[in-house]
Amino acid sequence: MKIEIGSAAPDFTLYDSEKSKVTLSDLKGQSVLLLFFPQAFTGVCTTELCSVRDNMNRYSQLNAKVLGISVDSIFTLARFKEDQQYNFPLLSDFNKEVSTAYGAIYDTFVFDMKGVSRRSAFVIDKEGVVRYAEVLESAGDLPNFEAIQETLQAIA
Repeated sequence: MKIEIGSAAPDFTLYDSEKSKVTLSDLKGQSVLLLFFPQAFTGVCTTELCSVRDNMNRYSQLNAKVLGISVDSIFTLARFKEDQQYNFPLLSDFNKEVSTAYGAIYDTFVFDMKGVSRRSAFVIDKEGVVRYAEVLESAGDLPNFEAIQETLQAIA
């Protein structure tokens, strides 16, 4: 399923790396940046999330809640978050339901792995409407963080 700009963001509840449930609809009233990433501890994913970590003040100034999502287990994500000192939640979509709902999943990834999150970015406004959607074909590419920040600025 492809998520269109202007559509309602599919709601979800996932566990974060601290074993707490996070529900998207509970975050209404603030902007949300969802970042789907293929796998913890890989080079491009680490680069992407470290960039977000290092620019968290900018996202905070824009009143944006950042959530990283992958199909890794909560235990893997906890170690990844600790090792890289991420300052935002990492959510486990181990059952692949949310990645599928957002059209952010590879049928087949490297080494014949099935059902890995596709690198993607979605900005959701305070009412739960998608204002930015970017689903990348290549896992080696990074989201357009300039466009993401411009979208967040416009809806802040």
